[in-house]
Amino acid sequence: MTQQSGAVAPAQPIVVEPMSSAADAAAFKQLNEEWITTIFTLEPADSATLDHPERIIAEGGQVLIAREGAEAVGCVALVAEAPGVFELSKMAVAERHRGRGFGRVVLRAAVDHARALGATSLFLASNSALAAAVGLYESMGFVHVPRAELRPIPYDRADVFMKYDLTA
Repeated sequence: MTQQSGAVAPAQPIVVEPMSSAADAAAFKQLNEEWITTIFTLEPADSATLDHPERIIAEGGQVLIAREGAEAVGCVALVAEAPGVFELSKMAVAERHRGRGFGRVVLRAAVDHARALGATSLFLASNSALAAAVGLYESMGFVHVPRAELRPIPYDRADVFMKYDLTA
């Protein structure tokens, strides 16, 4: 894994795997609530997803958990929206692990997993206050699109909209 200048290499390899336990579901919720409530307010759509991540899987998507050893250090959800179309949602890295390249590892794993699920495109909604995340998405090939180009987004905080073409 390529590290950013000044980044600290992980003590152990980062492993990103599908959510497989109640502990994984709890980590998914905790990691996301941590960053959301630090910057924004938890919205009803957040709670609906975080309280029942198993629904994402039941509807054809996946929740991925990143671990350094036994510790859950990050996560992301791939929410099936239409045949071949997935929303990249609820990507988080634990605050004490930010700046170590974990977000890039999680995002790469999500893109690879989306391909394995048969995805032809990904989309996401974010916020301009999350400059590091938006920069990461841009560096991985996501492009900005008008809000109207995506399905209705249930988050009041969303002001950045991006897509990624997996067929290119």
